Parts: sequence; C-alpha cells; structure tokens
Amino acid sequence: MKILVVSHSYIVDLNCEKFRTLASLEPNLEVTIVVPKRWRPGGVQNKIIETRFWEDGRFRVVPISNFSQNNQGLLCFGADLIALLREFRPHVIQVEQGSKALAYAELITLNRLLGLHAKNLFFTWWNLPYELKFPVSQLEAYNLRHTHGIVSGNQDGANILRQRGYQGLIQVMPQLGVDEALFRPCAQPELETQLGIQPNEFVVGFVGRFVAEKGLLTLCKALAGIKDQAWKWLLLGRGPLKQTLMEAATAAGFADRLIWVESVPHNDVAKYINLMNTLVLPSETTEQFKTLTSVGWKEQFGHVLIEAMACQVPVIGSDSGEIPHVIGQAGLTFPEGNAEALTNCLLQLIQQPDLSVEMGKRGYDRVLTHYTNRALAQKQLDFYREIIESSSLAEASQTTHLSVERG
Repeated sequence: MKILVVSHSYIVDLNCEKFRTLASLEPNLEVTIVVPKRWRPGGVQNKIIETRFWEDGRFRVVPISNFSQNNQGLLCFGADLIALLREFRPHVIQVEQGSKALAYAELITLNRLLGLHAKNLFFTWWNLPYELKFPVSQLEAYNLRHTHGIVSGNQDGANILRQRGYQGLIQVMPQLGVDEALFRPCAQPELETQLGIQPNEFVVGFVGRFVAEKGLLTLCKALAGIKDQAWKWLLLGRGPLKQTLMEAATAAGFADRLIWVESVPHNDVAKYINLMNTLVLPSETTEQFKTLTSVGWKEQFGHVLIEAMACQVPVIGSDSGEIPHVIGQAGLTFPEGNAEALTNCLLQLIQQPDLSVEMGKRGYDRVLTHYTNRALAQKQLDFYREIIESSSLAEASQTTHLSVERG
C-alpha cells in the first residue's frame, strides 16, 4: 500500500514519527509526506522555515513548492506536486488541513484528473459548530462529497461532521503520538536542585502557552486555597498572561513559590515533566478566539497530557473539549473554571500518595496502549484497510446492481 500524507505539520522531523513507524510495520508499505517548501509557523517562531528532503527506508519527506506560507486553509501547491503524484501513484491520500482546505480540494481534483483512484481522507482538529458562507461552503461541500474517510483528532470534531451531513467512515485519534523512549520516568535530582525544589515540596506543573483559555488564572485560585501545604508551581512556557499571573500570585501571597522556565527544546521537556508530582491542564472554552470561518475555542486534545502520562506523572484536567476522553480513568478531571473543584483534585494527590502512584501507573498503561507512535500507526493502517475494503464492497455492490438492472 502506498500512502501519501500532505501537511505543514511535518516540517518538524519529530512530528513524522507516527508515519515513519507506519512505513516499517509491513514490507509492502510506502509512505511519502508532502510538506511546503517554505513555511512560517507563527507564534514564537517568526522565521520562514526552508524544508528539506529526507528519507528512511520506505518513508520519505518531500518538499513541494507552495502558495501561502502561514495559512493552513489557503495552503496549496505548485505543479511539482503533479510529477510526484504520477511517480508515486498512491492508494491513499490524506490531507491534514481540515475540511475547508484548498490543499484538500487540490489533491482531490488531481487524484481524479490523473486517474489515480486513490482514497481521499482528511484530518481535522476543529471541535466547535460552525456556519459557512459562499464560496467556502461550496468548497467544504466539494471536499466532503469526495471523501472516503476522515480522521478526527477528537470526538467533538467527529460529531460535528456528522451533523454537517457526512455519513462515511470516521476514526477518532490524535495527529501525533508520544515517543515513549523520550517521555519516560526518569529522576532529575540535579535539575531539581538547580530550580530550588525541596524534597518535601509537591510540584504542580503546567506546560504550554500562558494565555487566558488555558485556565491558568483558575489554577492560580485553586493553589491559593492550599497555601498551608508545601508546594511549588512549575510553569514551562511563555505567553502574554505571564505578568497577570505574577500579579495574581503576588496578591495571593505565594509569588515566591512560582518557578518560571522559558520554552525549552522539545527533547528537554521530559526532564521538567519528571520534576512534577502532577501536571495540570485547566483549559477553558472561550468565544474570544476567531478564524475566517469559525468562532470560539475549546481544548482539541492536550498533547502534554499523554507526555506526562508516559512519564508516570498523574494528570489533572478540566472537562474542556477532548481532555476527559484523553485522560479516561487514568487521572482526575474537574468542571472547567471551577477553582474549588480543582483544589480538591490537588488535595487528593497531595494527601494520598498511594493514589498518586496508582494514577501514574494507570496513565502510563493508557499511553502504551493508545498513544505511542506505534499504537497510532497501527490504528491508522487498520483504518486505511477498512476504507479500502468498504469502498471495494460498495463498488462491487454497485456493479451487481447495474448488472441486475441491465438483465
């Protein structure tokens, strides 16, 4: 089976691990990843990235000339994509830019014009209802009409696509897995000493952007309710809310318990997670976030949760978006924005060390079963086979029906 995947996400080599693993599952599998030649990620990364070709056995990443260098929905590719499609002739084409993407419409059209007969799939994270106006509504209708299967990063996203009339196959799974060789339990005594963490202090951790929708002010209020306990708050990341958080912590009387760490290379994140006694993701749904076609935001997955679980660090998450589905029974959840409920979750882990250990083990087992790159690669391959088999049965049924009519 030849699989073509198209996405700007794979300009980062580490993000390719799921599909690189998929290519190694069986000897008849080949995976080609198409990435834009030039891309500006945005956020803290304000430089244009020039991508490179690389390969590993039956897996390769191929840069293709592109239009739009920083907008996922407007991204599309140049004529060199046609040459690649003719050479590779994929059985499956998966575009990871959402249901309204120009790149997906482009691949669908080229698939038809070149007579490839590949199955069309797309990946989406979007998990809030939306309304579309012309011509974007027509673009999505065209894409959905020619879609053989969808990979949704969360259950809400799958439900929304059903509401929009899609009746085909949908698989719910995250875009990226976790590297269990990198994210694993590993004591960090030197780093602990460097950051001034005492052996008796319970470390509450957060990793991500310091923005309002991540619920950090709720976590700040929750920690104010347990000032009589020995704890430190380790914040790894950056963002515009930092000054507000510092002021809130000062007003609450525990600014000296905060440990600020600027964003570090991804390979070093595991070291800081291993300092934590719990990782908290207190995300909150908001209507403030806006795109060209949608309004609002809620947590789409929470990748840091599975990274912490892989390190056997117990996790606490709000009930925003996909968080409860990611955690399952392997951690604690609370109603988003409810500081008192979050305080109770923290106290459970602080006062019940056995519960912390049990939650850590449950999370670790859950990650190994569901969220490693190998587990996701196998799930992805099984879905491709389901799509191909389903399409073959549908075509056979249609052929039989036509024969009966003519007879």
